[in-house]
Amino acid sequence: MAERRAPGPVAEEPDFLQFNDLACESVGGKVVFASDEWFAPAANLLKREPPQFIASAFTEFGKWMDGWETRRKRTPGHDWCIVQLGVPGLIHGVDVDTSFFTGNHSPYVSVQAGCLNQPPDFTLEGDRTGMAASDSQLAAVAKLGSEAWPELVCVSQLKPGYADCCHNYFKVNFSHRVTHLRLNMYPDGGIARLRVYGVGLRDWSSVASQQDVDLVALTNGGVCLGYSDAHFGHPRNMIGPGRAVNMADGWETARRLDRPKQLEADQRGILQVPGWEWAVFRLGHPGEIRSIEVDTRHFKGNFPDCCRLEARSLSPEEEAACFRTGWNSGKWQLLLPPQKLRPHHRHLFESELTLSRPVSHVRLIISPDGGVSRLRLWGRATPIAAAPANQQRAASKL
Repeated sequence: MAERRAPGPVAEEPDFLQFNDLACESVGGKVVFASDEWFAPAANLLKREPPQFIASAFTEFGKWMDGWETRRKRTPGHDWCIVQLGVPGLIHGVDVDTSFFTGNHSPYVSVQAGCLNQPPDFTLEGDRTGMAASDSQLAAVAKLGSEAWPELVCVSQLKPGYADCCHNYFKVNFSHRVTHLRLNMYPDGGIARLRVYGVGLRDWSSVASQQDVDLVALTNGGVCLGYSDAHFGHPRNMIGPGRAVNMADGWETARRLDRPKQLEADQRGILQVPGWEWAVFRLGHPGEIRSIEVDTRHFKGNFPDCCRLEARSLSPEEEAACFRTGWNSGKWQLLLPPQKLRPHHRHLFESELTLSRPVSHVRLIISPDGGVSRLRLWGRATPIAAAPANQQRAASKL
């Protein structure tokens, strides 16, 4: 289990990794049923942090592992669990991560999907290491009929948890809203993490026309479509729930190498530098943005000097064209002029906004580089006859 062989050639990462992890515990994902959790509980599957291995760590049930590991099965059947997504939505791909499970990983896996009107009236509580599903839990979960749910991933072989092959990526082609997943391991073994990449789907018919909502929030269907740099943290972190827990829970770029040797500022105190970094987002629903929040919490010595926001309206076809030609093409309109930023501070902008029409996409530009923990775009969803952009599969590489 501790062996880490020399890494081989790195395979190209799939495009769906750009999307949000809808099952992560940080957005409310949870495991509500598991057939067996002898060595390690299934709740570990949804941890935000990458898996770790501690060679000296043991429990009274055996080797401690940072994932879900069942006992060696000696009865008919196979092990499985039910995951309740934190954000229901469209799923574009999954990553079944077997990190550090090198002699004990599950040989095969499949994933099924369900859309439940009401969440199950059962869940799992506390540390379940050394436990298995009780007769009452088996009876309760049987009412879901999950064995008949449609397959997102058919029975597929998993690679062991060595550094060069632990990420088992599966592209998903499924055009229906998903609230729950059934993860099957055949017949038993260990899986470190389950990442479920997709776009949230909110019922916008329940939102009042005069209600201000965060149009770019992950929970409302916002999604990052592109960026210039994500050396220390992905831009999608900025649209996550709540305030950032640390710097890793935000967007942070590398230091630009084209900065002048001597920095100079204009009359407003904004540095005069040649370069900038950017990130593009599709709103969960087109709407008019009325106020903006840019939060640099935790970025105390690495916050951007300034930021500005641009916006535009794009159809799915125009969005696809931007993937081909680049996000710097086309007509972006200024939404928020350049604003000086402060470290570890929640910046609120309302009177500074210069655009008062509905938009579907925004581009955050920071200069010259640095980190932002959260971006909130408060506004009112625009009633439209057609389905919102986030409810259509864009004809693009995503």
